[in-house]
Amino acid sequence: MLRLSAGRIERAIFPVGFYRTKARVILGVCRDLLERFGGRVPSTIDELLTLKGVGRKTANLVVTLGFGRPGICVDVHVHRISNRLGYVRSRTPEETETALRARLPRRYWIGYNDLLVAFGQNVCLPVSPRCSVCPVSPVCPRVGVTRSR
Repeated sequence: MLRLSAGRIERAIFPVGFYRTKARVILGVCRDLLERFGGRVPSTIDELLTLKGVGRKTANLVVTLGFGRPGICVDVHVHRISNRLGYVRSRTPEETETALRARLPRRYWIGYNDLLVAFGQNVCLPVSPRCSVCPVSPVCPRVGVTRSR
């Protein structure tokens, strides 16, 4: 990776948002992994969080998908929908992660993100969710929803 230019990485990851910034972060993480971890990816959230540009969501993703350990990846979709359903009451994704760790059975931790991201992109949208086609609409308290379709 370190032999690649930032421009080449940018072109490879172009479809993702903030691709220029992410290309620089990728190169920085690669350098850090070599210098501090002997080229091995750390297997704990705490160690991963010491890498510049790695936040809780990414650290949880690496731990769950890379090492098969329990973790909860909380992004904007997971945060919004968990609150909208009334399952947690939190103000930030970090608070949502803590609340979910306390409440959600471990066997659901890894798959929770995938389930809610797809649901949040297609049905439970941030503005004007599609409640008319939502399969959980009959039991959803719609916390914070002021307009829907």
